[in-house]
Amino acid sequence: MADDILPFSSAFPEATEADWLREVEKALKGKSAETLTRKTADGLDIKPLYRESDFPAAADPLGVPGQAPFLRGKTAAPDKWLPWDIRQRVAHPSPAEANAEILRDLERGVSSVEIRIDGSGQDGVQLCSLADFRTALEGVDASIAAVALDSASGMGTRTAALLGQWAEGQADTSKLKLDFNLDPLGALAKTGRIEGGLDAAFGKTGALAAALAAKFPAANLFRIDGTITHEAGGSEAQELGGLIAAAIDTMRRLNGTVDLAQAADRTIFAIALDANYGVGIAKLRAARRLWARCLEALGLKPAPMKLQGVTSARMLTKYDPWTNMLRGTSAAFAGAVGGADILTVRAFNEALGLPEELGRRIARNTQVIAMEESQLGRVADATGGAWFTETLADDLAKAAWAEFQKIESEGGFGASLMSGAFQARVSAVREARARDVSRRKIPVTGVSEYPLLDEIGAPVADLDTPKPRKVSDEALQQYVKSAPAAGADAVAEALAPIRITAPFEALRDAAAKAAKPPAVFLATLGSLAEFTARADFARNFFAAGGIVSKEPPVPPKTAAELAAAFKASGGKLAVLCSTDKNYEAEALAAASALKAAGAQRVWLAGKFEGEGIDANIFAGADVAHLLKLAHAELGVAQ
Repeated sequence: MADDILPFSSAFPEATEADWLREVEKALKGKSAETLTRKTADGLDIKPLYRESDFPAAADPLGVPGQAPFLRGKTAAPDKWLPWDIRQRVAHPSPAEANAEILRDLERGVSSVEIRIDGSGQDGVQLCSLADFRTALEGVDASIAAVALDSASGMGTRTAALLGQWAEGQADTSKLKLDFNLDPLGALAKTGRIEGGLDAAFGKTGALAAALAAKFPAANLFRIDGTITHEAGGSEAQELGGLIAAAIDTMRRLNGTVDLAQAADRTIFAIALDANYGVGIAKLRAARRLWARCLEALGLKPAPMKLQGVTSARMLTKYDPWTNMLRGTSAAFAGAVGGADILTVRAFNEALGLPEELGRRIARNTQVIAMEESQLGRVADATGGAWFTETLADDLAKAAWAEFQKIESEGGFGASLMSGAFQARVSAVREARARDVSRRKIPVTGVSEYPLLDEIGAPVADLDTPKPRKVSDEALQQYVKSAPAAGADAVAEALAPIRITAPFEALRDAAAKAAKPPAVFLATLGSLAEFTARADFARNFFAAGGIVSKEPPVPPKTAAELAAAFKASGGKLAVLCSTDKNYEAEALAAASALKAAGAQRVWLAGKFEGEGIDANIFAGADVAHLLKLAHAELGVAQ
């Protein structure tokens, strides 16, 4: 249409795909476009170019949004004012402080709250009694703003019962938006133990769910949490496969206690979203394909999958935390465009401690801006038919289904956890990713790449250590009159959360604690133009371990001048920086002069090797390992 008014494109010759590929090969110096193909942690291809032949979008094989089997989302007409639920987490240990945060969040754009509960007060709000719930939720109208639970310490039947008891005091219980988020298998995966065994736990959970379902018809009862696998380092297919396996195992264990159609309809599925928004969108789409297949296999009526997107904690960094705002924004984009029904954005300073008001404000405003200024939710299924998105979603769904079948062959999700089989597969992916992070094949801005040694820290909440308390079970006894007999505890290796930058951050922590900032001397050879590239590389390399780079005040012209500059620096470790040509002519003599001047070790930026050169730093090297060696050379205690 624009060309009809101002025909700009007509001034250019028509380009074909062959023309494009020719230009790509020219830019790649003769290499084909296929060399740009990358692989996910599951071995799935991410190609540089997708076509109709990859996914038949013109044939519209997935139907339309809002129609069964709901592969493209629950509606064709998103809510104009609230296309998704903006959900904020609350974890301040004090019920009174948690209440202040809840009310402030709701006043300023949040549409629901999720309360993380922990009786110890170390990892959530100490909501241990009905009085605590009344304090934390004073002034909250659950018929307008949903109240959700996340129990950090286990299965959560006690806390779910307490929320139910609090809700009974509200005006009209039929309209209350409550997400009890019962998840026994998630508790086993998170904590590694279920007291009394899974049979007793599911018997109690089913009885409680039936009672809550009768009292609160608008409430969601269960949550299947895929973020546990993600945060433990798992791949996308493992997260989705584990998600579906946990859902099927949950339905299987609840069968006979609750109506399966009602249980499926009242279940929320939580999926982690990281800064790779293309993969995040595809992951949400793949989840809908998988769940639609499961409903069909269970003989249940097609229904929309209730998806909660949660921005990844493992991607957050403790150093240069301000960059986390960009990561959170990218993940939020994936949730909004991918059609998440509920979206939770973590505070940018969460890796440092309990977020205070700045972190909470940025988290909620990220969503408010995306919704109201960027208007991301105005279009239903914005990426529907996109060849890349649909192809990757299909590939992910197939890989996840294979993982699901593997789990089923091991006896289901609970049995696989207790045998350790699922954790072993997650561990293999986690270790492979850790190697790639260490070698900067997966770069992390502000930590492994472009670190700032003089960065400005971010604030966190100042807390007093609370005394641990026990969550009361009186409310649970009111809902569950007769609990199944307990057996032996169900025990499994916990899927412990990680942060992928932890090895680098440990190095930065150690350097920060050193009596004197550790430093290396950049021994430059040749002219400024010759050594700048590798000097910049070395400076960035060592800063990732908290090591300062010192340089000669004037570029040395001879080995003697280089040795004198090193001696004046008072350093222990020197790093030669120059071109390969200069290394051939000068590196060995320079290394000898540096050691004569007191250098304990001489490293080189590049792959040139020879007598007197003790180590090399280069693209693709194991950066974390070499930085540990540098710390040892410089006397930094780990």
